[in-house]
Amino acid sequence: MIRKESRNSMRKSRHERIRKTMVGTSAVPRLCVFRSNKEIYAQIIDDESKTTLVSASSLDKSLKIKNGSNVEAAKVVGADIAKKATKAKITKVVFDRGGYLYHGRVKALAEAARENGLEF
Repeated sequence: MIRKESRNSMRKSRHERIRKTMVGTSAVPRLCVFRSNKEIYAQIIDDESKTTLVSASSLDKSLKIKNGSNVEAAKVVGADIAKKATKAKITKVVFDRGGYLYHGRVKALAEAARENGLEF
């Protein structure tokens, strides 16, 4: 019987394929997105020093998000990460969609981050 590979393992292989060429530097860090069934998370990472510079998620109490698994929450998180990045003097990033399709929550987060000052 043919076994179908799980969506998450396919996403992980896509992510590994993307990460072979994508590197966040100190000049242009990487904006990494992770979405679960309940929440969405974003981090700006410097891969050279292996540190997270800025992070935001739908779990943050200051954002007051009731449902973290919808497009509106992703927009709020995208705006928040862009504001935190500008405070940390980060303007340009490389967008890492984490193996997810550029659609729905991932797209909403990216567009909100662009509207609030991040360039990618």
